[in-house]
Amino acid sequence: MSAAVEAFLDMLAAERGAAANTIAAYRRDLDGAEAEIGDLSSASRESVARLAGAWASLAPSTVARKSSALRQFFGFALDEGWRQDDPSGALPRPSARRPLPKVLSHDAVDRLFERAELEAESGKPNAVRQLALLEMLYGSGLRATELVSLPVSAVPRDAPMLTVMGKGGQARMVPVSDRAREALSRWLDVRGDNSRFLFPSRGKHLTRVRLFQMLKELAVRADIPPESVSPHVLRHAFATHLLEGGADLRVLQTLLGHADISTTQIYTHVDAARLVALVNTRHPLARSGTSG
Repeated sequence: MSAAVEAFLDMLAAERGAAANTIAAYRRDLDGAEAEIGDLSSASRESVARLAGAWASLAPSTVARKSSALRQFFGFALDEGWRQDDPSGALPRPSARRPLPKVLSHDAVDRLFERAELEAESGKPNAVRQLALLEMLYGSGLRATELVSLPVSAVPRDAPMLTVMGKGGQARMVPVSDRAREALSRWLDVRGDNSRFLFPSRGKHLTRVRLFQMLKELAVRADIPPESVSPHVLRHAFATHLLEGGADLRVLQTLLGHADISTTQIYTHVDAARLVALVNTRHPLARSGTSG
């Protein structure tokens, strides 16, 4: 990897406060581009244009992400005086339609909780922890990384909110329901660890991968297709079900920690898609096959 790309990644961390996962994604995209056309700080416009062919088999959303990373790098290279031109105009611009997020139905969520609550009645630490994690994912809409890295000090004593460090080191307040507080209290009673993390594991904290696996395993035991369940799907369910219940979009933006409300607005499309599906399946004309 070129020194210029390393400097760009350092800038992302120092000046923009980019998260480690974000920096790793930029590193992969820029390193891959340099493997194709060489040092990006000196690559010609013709070389940059060749990337369209190298990325031809990739999904439009992937191409759009890679192009965005290179555009940002070239802008940085111009500012630093490493380049006198901006070749980003030669990058492909796929019209990637953002897919609607997967959302669990209310029935599926109920079945997940029924199973988790039943298992937690055993008092076994892993089962009690599982219920606490589930309550926080669906009840507060946390991202997987935010949840597994919570410190013990974040658990509210009297206040119904906790402070979460989100993407880019941005702090936000999220609600903790009475149910979630009870589940967390039960978990603290059986946690038995002096770690500073709320969900410790092997000297650190529970990993996102293990959280993902736990939810898949729980889904199987709850007779739900495991491919339909993940931490992100539960976060989407939190948002969609709040919107269905009448939550304001700006409030939802704050709860989810979205920097731009356009990111939150996708949930209005999810709700609209649900209504269209409802009309198509429940309307008398849909059932009779009669056309107007």
